[in-house]
Amino acid sequence: MKLKINKTLKNLFIASVVFFIMTAVLARTSDANQPIVIDSLKHFLDIQNNISIFSDNVIIKQGTINIHANKVLATYPHHDQKKTYIEAFGNPVTFYQLQDNGKPITGYANKIHYDLATQFVTLTGDACLGQWDNHVKSDLITYLVKQQKLQAFSNKGKRVITVLVPSQLQNKK
Repeated sequence: MKLKINKTLKNLFIASVVFFIMTAVLARTSDANQPIVIDSLKHFLDIQNNISIFSDNVIIKQGTINIHANKVLATYPHHDQKKTYIEAFGNPVTFYQLQDNGKPITGYANKIHYDLATQFVTLTGDACLGQWDNHVKSDLITYLVKQQKLQAFSNKGKRVITVLVPSQLQNKK
């Protein structure tokens, strides 16, 4: 009986690792070369301080990337675009992207913060990141894009929920 439980735990661990590798936020290679289109009802630009604020029904598209938010704040201090920070706020902010392998990545959170220099993404408040029916839900999800490392945390006694559908963990296109 103990051997069967250990084998089940080992399989669940392997499935979890496969799931997190699959959901790596790897931009479709062609997306990076596509124009970024930002559609909103309001746009505020502070040229002196290098701040752009888009608000009221913000839709951002770049290739297969599609983001919907209530407000997006982009700052690049000291005229250094490598230090760009992007924050999106919504109820929730939603995003969608196709990977090069054709698999979709979807997610949502009340706030998404992206640090361009470190390629560090933080999803805060009712956060979810997933692919098809496989997903992770928690209060906070952090993701280091280059290292492909994801962590999920919950506050106030809540728990991190991970749903894995074995048939969808296969290497399907």
